[in-house]
Amino acid sequence: MSLAVVASHTVPAAPAALRSDAFVELEKVTHTYGRGERQVHALSETSLRIEKGDFVALVGPSGCGKSTIMKLVTGLISASSGYVFVAGRQVGAEPVRVGMAFQNPTLLPWLTLLDNVMLPLKIVPPYRQQYRAKRKGEFRDRIEALLAQVGLAGFSNKYPWQLSGGMLQRASLCRALIHEPQLLMLDEPFGALDQFTREELWGVMQHLWITHRPTVLLVTHDLKEAAYLANRICVMAARPGRIIDDSAVAFPRPRTVTMTYEPDFVSLTQKLRELIVHAQPPKVAPPGVQP
Repeated sequence: MSLAVVASHTVPAAPAALRSDAFVELEKVTHTYGRGERQVHALSETSLRIEKGDFVALVGPSGCGKSTIMKLVTGLISASSGYVFVAGRQVGAEPVRVGMAFQNPTLLPWLTLLDNVMLPLKIVPPYRQQYRAKRKGEFRDRIEALLAQVGLAGFSNKYPWQLSGGMLQRASLCRALIHEPQLLMLDEPFGALDQFTREELWGVMQHLWITHRPTVLLVTHDLKEAAYLANRICVMAARPGRIIDDSAVAFPRPRTVTMTYEPDFVSLTQKLRELIVHAQPPKVAPPGVQP
């Protein structure tokens, strides 16, 4: 099978003005943690735009600002300078439904799978206003259908401690999607899984994105995962964090694990790896040790 050619460009030092139709926009954003001697300049001036329904991956070494960008977009922290917009408004100005999935599934062990996935419908408007009337009917049916979609049909009454790690992560994705989020944030969601389970869940996540089309921001250290799932991959360099490359991934969908061994796919992941390696600061040898 032949793969499409990957389009790529290096991000210019002074990005062009961002269009207002992007669903997520970072406009010349910086962020510094702490003050005085303890301050850490985590994110240098960064601009990024994500269209509605797009799937963007952030890759780079630890400490490059990937999680900082995720926190800025969700409003967990504020920019030290610049602006962050979500759905056309400055972040926090207007409620936006957000779904999140982490490396740890964080399911509540005393609740069944059904009740764990039900939680956003109990909390997030407008579903919470309908919860009492629909929890045993429409909401339950919606959850059962979504669980079936990820291969968990018949497991809704099981507890987390009765399931494998891969099954828990499938349920976590369901919980992140059940309230039809406008923005889905994925923070290393498959990082703790074995290779075969991880690759299987890439297919599940791809199917969920094709079916539901949320706007997705994925943070990952796995370059193959980024190329399999994303439409665009932003490479970040550390100290301070900044985007140094923005590549469009033009491989046709649905993608398969077999495609990851094709020359074009391998070429892309190798290019990403080289960008990250070359952008790392030189290592300082310990005192008394020759570099």
